Amino acid sequence: MAAAVETMFYAREAPWHGLGINVEEALTSEEALEKSGLDWNVIQRPIMTSNYTPINGYKANIRDADNAVLGVVSDRYKVVQNEEAFAFTDALLGEGVKYETAGALQGGRRVWMLAKLPEKYIIGGEKIEPFLAFSNSHDGSCAIKVCMTPIRVVCQNTLNLALSGARRTWSTKHTGSIQSKMHEARATLELAHGYMEKLGGEFERLNQIKVTDTKVMDFINALLPCPDDATAVQRKNIEQMRDNVKIRYFEAPDLKVLGKNGYRLINAVSDFATHAKPLRETVAYKDNLFMKVLDGHPLIDKAYALIKAA
Repeated sequence: MAAAVETMFYAREAPWHGLGINVEEALTSEEALEKSGLDWNVIQRPIMTSNYTPINGYKANIRDADNAVLGVVSDRYKVVQNEEAFAFTDALLGEGVKYETAGALQGGRRVWMLAKLPEKYIIGGEKIEPFLAFSNSHDGSCAIKVCMTPIRVVCQNTLNLALSGARRTWSTKHTGSIQSKMHEARATLELAHGYMEKLGGEFERLNQIKVTDTKVMDFINALLPCPDDATAVQRKNIEQMRDNVKIRYFEAPDLKVLGKNGYRLINAVSDFATHAKPLRETVAYKDNLFMKVLDGHPLIDKAYALIKAA
């Protein structure tokens, strides 16, 4: 498995990032905990210098399965065990929740789970499915995070646009009990449903923004600018990326039916941002793409801002 992804599972068809082991259908939290390889706990131990002097105020987070050190955190840091994370998401979404994927990244330092919400959205005649992603770190590098991730079903494009005045994300620090924060998380989930409603309105608006072929070319050039002092190799690489976006906009069968508008353009950029192989394929590029599904992709947000300003 790729460098940053340690363990994971996925339901039914392989996801676009091509990582993990396959299961026939979405799993309950108990099943997902085992299949994802997250059935381990974090224990905290005091730390000390090489001459055995205790270091006050800090502890080491250690995985009980193999004694791997996941990180050094302050005394105030409250561990959220993987089992607790699943229980929290179960309670947040209600009875019958099933998980599409879950796993560990970076040697267990970061974990995630993804569940499909029961709601179905038809926006502009298209099926958009909302997923709820939960991510947590055991090394103190990230807060606990829950976010809404809408996906256009026909092509699996992620459309988690940064909408002003509409929240899709809730996060909290590793202090206190996570269960005590359930009310706050549920309130944010309600806001996330509002995000989906606003997203629908924004898709309609993008549909109304008509773009000529010339304007598409100008937009892609602005999205992927070439610096004046770029080397010949850099210019070649930028042109190759621009051509990749153009091919997706002009030739992708599922986009041709959308007409020549801003919605088609944002989907072409999403397709490029989350599906295209990089010019230089590192061992961890698929892992990085997957994390941008959870956290949001800056290129998609940039494209959205450019289209709105057009």
